[in-house]
Amino acid sequence: MSATEIQHSKAAEKFISNEARTNWHDETLWWIRSKRDAATKSVPEWETLRELASQIKANVLSHLDVYLEEFEKNALQNGVKVHWAKDAEEHNQIVYNILQQKGATKMVKSKSMLTEDCHLNQYLQKRGIEVIDTDLGERIVQLRNEPPSHIVLPAIHLKKEDVGETFHRHLGTQKGAKEPKYLAEAARKHLREQFITAPVALSGVNFAIAETGGVVICTNEGNADLANALAPTHIFSMGIEKIIPKAEHLGVFIRLLARSATGQPSTAYTAHYHTPRKGAEMHIIIVDMGRTEQLGREDFRKSLYCIRCGACMNTCPVYRRSGGHSYGYTVPGPIGAILSPGVDMNKYASLPFASTLCGSCSDVCPVKIDIHEQLYKWRQKIGQKGLVSTGKTFSMRIAAFIFASPFLYQWSGKIGRRLLKIMPKALINNKFNSWTKQRDFPEPPAESFREWYLKRKILNTRM
Repeated sequence: MSATEIQHSKAAEKFISNEARTNWHDETLWWIRSKRDAATKSVPEWETLRELASQIKANVLSHLDVYLEEFEKNALQNGVKVHWAKDAEEHNQIVYNILQQKGATKMVKSKSMLTEDCHLNQYLQKRGIEVIDTDLGERIVQLRNEPPSHIVLPAIHLKKEDVGETFHRHLGTQKGAKEPKYLAEAARKHLREQFITAPVALSGVNFAIAETGGVVICTNEGNADLANALAPTHIFSMGIEKIIPKAEHLGVFIRLLARSATGQPSTAYTAHYHTPRKGAEMHIIIVDMGRTEQLGREDFRKSLYCIRCGACMNTCPVYRRSGGHSYGYTVPGPIGAILSPGVDMNKYASLPFASTLCGSCSDVCPVKIDIHEQLYKWRQKIGQKGLVSTGKTFSMRIAAFIFASPFLYQWSGKIGRRLLKIMPKALINNKFNSWTKQRDFPEPPAESFREWYLKRKILNTRM
């Protein structure tokens, strides 16, 4: 294992060690998943919308160059300044150049997973630029010097007591205060001052419309709108996959996004930006950052359909009980586990295995990404490259040999059940058995399903 390799199971141990917090995290995300289910049932045509969104995304990826050029042409006609960046370094340099041109030493930023992936904050701070995240969850983790643990709910791993302590330390709130309304008011007062004094604002992009050259941002706090209304210069950072062909397609995704993310009919604010305000500047940075490479991977190109709703995280039993920081990647959870190996297979080889392959992530995905199938395919590629442990490789070869022979499969099952019944518990439930670290091994059944089935079949025949 290299020094930079992420071992999900090891990274998750710290989070799991606090059982009460793990259970709370699990229950909270399942509650959000339940809200999603209730919201989708209120839309009779939900599955039709999912299929339509999937087809729109498929069309976009098949004609991405055409739509991007159309978007750029229309954006330029709208008076927008368009930039292209192939990677994080180019993106960050473009942002820094704009700040230098404006003589700005401060920037407010609304939530953007792309800029998190580019490590924009750290890049600018090293060059003397103060960066203020204005999304409440993002601001909380920024003050704590932590990355987001969820793409929609950045501070979901924290309780109100944690937030209260953070605000007391950095914003001067009362010690021990944990009442949400009080903490939210303190954050609002703090952030309003930042909005008023920052000459440059930066926002992410939820959707970019090729037909109009405009971008759309969906938020629940209105921070992106406030930044645009006050800052003389507004920068939008967008991945190339955010394109949709026409304005009429936007309604499909708007109906899917918030319901999938938080169970809301729509976000509180859905803002459309097409032209700069009078006397202001509007910049759009179109970023590749490995997306065209992912587009060329036939088995994984559908991952670019993602609209960053986080539904796959809210439903994933592994994510819910291990926390977002255990993935070591900007986008955690199931979707992150299929994006990250494409960035660095050696570093993120363990992430596709952080899944039960139950398929729940694919079931809730609003654009019908086959997430669990892609996880399975990554496992195969990682195994073929020899990036799994020797122990796992050896055990899988033995299992494949046994599964290939009906006789060996039946015989090993019988022997295994008998051994489990007579072996001392200490030989099974111990610290060397990863499976039993958190639970006891179940009692072996009296017979296999095959044995039970054959008995029933014989009994039914006699009757």
